[in-house]
Amino acid sequence: MSVKNTRTTVLGLSLVAAIGIIVACTGQGTAKDKPKYVFKDGSGPNGAILTIDGKPFDQEQLMGDNKGDYAEALKRIYDLNLAGTGRLLLEVGYSEEAKKAGMSVDEYVETKVLKSDIKISDSEYNAFVKEKNIPKEQLNAQLKERIMAYMKGQKRMEQRDALILSLSKKHKVELYFKKPNVRTDIEVGDAPFLGSKDAKVKVVAFSDFECPFCSRAANIVTQLKKIYGNKVQVAFKHYPLPMHPKAKPASEASMCINEQSSDKFWKFHDKLFENQDKLDDENLKKYAKEVGANMEKFTECFNSKKYAAHVENDLRYGSQKGVSSTPTFFINGIEVKGAQPIERFRELIDEELAG
Repeated sequence: MSVKNTRTTVLGLSLVAAIGIIVACTGQGTAKDKPKYVFKDGSGPNGAILTIDGKPFDQEQLMGDNKGDYAEALKRIYDLNLAGTGRLLLEVGYSEEAKKAGMSVDEYVETKVLKSDIKISDSEYNAFVKEKNIPKEQLNAQLKERIMAYMKGQKRMEQRDALILSLSKKHKVELYFKKPNVRTDIEVGDAPFLGSKDAKVKVVAFSDFECPFCSRAANIVTQLKKIYGNKVQVAFKHYPLPMHPKAKPASEASMCINEQSSDKFWKFHDKLFENQDKLDDENLKKYAKEVGANMEKFTECFNSKKYAAHVENDLRYGSQKGVSSTPTFFINGIEVKGAQPIERFRELIDEELAG
């Protein structure tokens, strides 16, 4: 969830990602003076992207604390370039056949090349519902129809991707645009972590125990541990948002558990996310007991607010690194905002492991 904005998801399911920008006109208005910038052709001295009074500044300096926003924008452009490459490959591969059939390339591919009848089995549907944690009481006929339509759309995209993959092996394709590589220097520090501290890939999560999106992200942490083991280090930093009053005490309690055992911390971590509506002090003590904590030590630690400063330091550090919403992950410094599909994490982690 965002500090600046509250994001809502229809029925808790991201079936279609839509971004809307509304621009309101308030009258004719008057023209305002613009900064007196001089736009130059070519590159600046020593690779500078701009100069002020002759002093050069590079891209890193220009981005400042907005690296995450730059990374998202650059990845969007990169993804559009890849999509355009695929479209051009289809045109090269099927333009002649489409012309003979009196169709556009898209129409020809959709009707003549790809499978026209896409079916979703009951087992696939049930697995999707389980994975997305959709409450049974919400599964009416209308929602089921939307889910099935979404799943068919996903299968169609997979078919199209497979076709482009096949064409890329038949044609020599050379790309002159690079994948963006915007990274933020993130230290694990004394954060609780899973995996090896010497792992080649370090995933740092900034999370909030009351944030519903973070509970989904907690499942990602579990999956990463199962998939990669000690190849990946996954660290947890606290970022309790102001609108979640119970998140900060829960974070402090979790660090009291971590003081006793890292394994107990992660068990406690899971319990908090499984019971986000029950994070009062009494329940925190109940969960501590359930994970096997020494209750005398836990109670003394929690009541003294021993880790209040630690949580505040995590908050401050996250803000300095541009974190503004939860969950926010950094995979070897590459920012991933939100509880994105596990495939997005695997793509980045596999690339990092491969060097």
